[in-house]
Amino acid sequence: VGSSWSLVFARAGFEVAIYDVEPTSAARAPDFVRTALIGLEAQGLVPPGSTETIAARVRPAKSIEDALAGADYVQESVPERLPIKVELYKTLDSLVGPQVVLASSTSGLPASAFTEEMATRGRCLVVHPINPPHLIPLVEIVPSPWTKPDIVERARAQMLRIGQSPIQLRREISGFVVNRLQSAVLGEAFRLVEDGIVDADEVDRAI
Repeated sequence: VGSSWSLVFARAGFEVAIYDVEPTSAARAPDFVRTALIGLEAQGLVPPGSTETIAARVRPAKSIEDALAGADYVQESVPERLPIKVELYKTLDSLVGPQVVLASSTSGLPASAFTEEMATRGRCLVVHPINPPHLIPLVEIVPSPWTKPDIVERARAQMLRIGQSPIQLRREISGFVVNRLQSAVLGEAFRLVEDGIVDADEVDRAI
């Protein structure tokens, strides 16, 4: 998800620094971006000859401090484990100015679960993409109870600026919107097959 996000931001003209505690993961990001862009260019989804220009905007950072230097927006995409996110957000809290938007790609954890102890928790929220974001533009913006309204609006404006299609939840709910809709459809699909109404291939065709 992080590498795909890098492509989205770079494609929109932004310089992107990507950091991972595993250096080889960050080092692979430009190659992912370049390979994905070749495919997009072949399908006419990016301007001809733009692959190298866009890919050059993505660089692996040597440290988290390096990645955050001069940043005005952070899109976090670490594993979906609460202790990891809590520790990371404590670090982010101490390294970036209070004006920097801190957005999480989490697909299910509410921002309130990992930002409560932060001094500047009002600039944190969930900006959940549908994977992979460089192919599917839908993004769910989910504020915590303490996310400042101007941060929500900045995140929404940023998503529009980079060509994504945001929906904005009014408050945190379990599973957000897309997962809940998907779960309802999936549950009904299972019932239709189990009841012998149609087979799995026919459900796929119906969807």
